[in-house]
Amino acid sequence: MTPRSGSQAVERAIAVLACFDGGDTELGLGSLAARTGLPVSTTHRIVQALVRGRMLERVPGGDGYRVGPGLFSLAVPPLMRLGVEHWAPDLYALAADIDLAASLGVARSGEVLSVFSARPPSGGCDGQIPPAGEGIDDSVMGRAILAFGPARPRSPALAAELELVRRRGYAAEVRNERSSVLALAVPVFGSDRRPWGAVGVQAGRRRLTDRAVGDVVPAMQRAAARIGRRVPRLASAENYSG
Repeated sequence: MTPRSGSQAVERAIAVLACFDGGDTELGLGSLAARTGLPVSTTHRIVQALVRGRMLERVPGGDGYRVGPGLFSLAVPPLMRLGVEHWAPDLYALAADIDLAASLGVARSGEVLSVFSARPPSGGCDGQIPPAGEGIDDSVMGRAILAFGPARPRSPALAAELELVRRRGYAAEVRNERSSVLALAVPVFGSDRRPWGAVGVQAGRRRLTDRAVGDVVPAMQRAAARIGRRVPRLASAENYSG
């Protein structure tokens, strides 16, 4: 038998934490084991270590686990550098206005990272929260950024899609054919008029009908404009990556 290494233990812990990337706020031990491919006993040991380290916590009154305060404390300093105190109020105001969760994504190293999601007063649902990270070409928020940025599209098909985004002012895609989840995104521009991020929303087509899109997109654009003005000189060159 090959002895377990320290790096293997770290990789397994990372795999358990990565199970929460898809927007799930609560997962049971069985689900974590199934998603990581690890035995339940191994998953249990890892989860307990993460609970002791405050990376995860037990859901009160239930059998599930959720992201713990330790991870949030690690995330706060980078979010503060991104100007969360400036743009979070605008995201919450947008979420309350359209009664949908609103998210902010930033472009980094060929990806779009969803750094913050504001839920509406009604609470919204997990299906309204985008993935934590996606390739910039594959993300609706990424295409909202690329359409107005300096990078050249990597394919004719992408070039045609970005031209459509530029003409109508927002990006849109159906994320799941079975549930017909529609995702929308508008760019957030820096002081140099280059896009460094995007505001995005997503919901089922029963909520985001064509008529609703006509109301939601202008509200998103107004929020994106306010965020762009209020974030103090967030350098586009640092954040934008085509």
